[in-house]
Amino acid sequence: MPYDNLLTEDREAVRTITVNRPDKLNALNRQTLLELHQAMSDADSNEAVRVIVLTGAGEKAFVAGADIGEIRQQSAVQARAFSALGQNLMRLIQCLDKPVIAAINGFALGGGMELALACHLRIASNNARLGLPEIRLGIMPGFGGTQRLLRLVGTTRALEMTLTGEPITAGRAEALGIVNRVVEPGELETAVAELAGQLAKAAPEAVRGILQAINQGADADLQTGLALETARFALCCATEDMKEGTGAFLEKRAPQFKGQ
Repeated sequence: MPYDNLLTEDREAVRTITVNRPDKLNALNRQTLLELHQAMSDADSNEAVRVIVLTGAGEKAFVAGADIGEIRQQSAVQARAFSALGQNLMRLIQCLDKPVIAAINGFALGGGMELALACHLRIASNNARLGLPEIRLGIMPGFGGTQRLLRLVGTTRALEMTLTGEPITAGRAEALGIVNRVVEPGELETAVAELAGQLAKAAPEAVRGILQAINQGADADLQTGLALETARFALCCATEDMKEGTGAFLEKRAPQFKGQ
């Protein structure tokens, strides 16, 4: 379906969703949040799509934050609804059964960093800057940033980033485990395409199992997480892709997974 603030493109089994508000540094207003929710849901329900790439239009920003002009006009009740809308989107992305890769091509600040944190994997260009600067505006992160950052980097680093509001370089983000890889700006598209292509060739049931086991296990006790892993492992072993994968290994050839 057509969107006002997004662009979508399919290349084989990879769908790229681009936030397309470059004049606003791709800031997240209410309409964009709603469109992203719909676009992610559409990609998830499309069996031909196996991997989703999320990025921002232009050379300056992935997403530079939430739309401050819109936030400034909100009452407390409206702000609560806006926060809930953003958190619902981030939760949807995190819980998708297909890998979502954030291609961070510039500023990822505030809501933009929260959007990136909701993705499963993150590749950044070395000119990217990431941060949660809301405190400088007299507010705090509202799209899940405090919780996802905490779980990635621990209490001390999460407090430092949110209380100072200081952005960090892509290199520092990689060292802290916030991004998976940093590349030159001109190499970002290729690096993301290579990773997406690799993931798109994997067995879909195995991918779903890994995503669910790690996402749900992260907030569960060890025994609950292990039980979930066992259940998902059993489901994988009931697929034709398991037979193909194990057969290909024994026959010393590349597997051809069909999602069956």
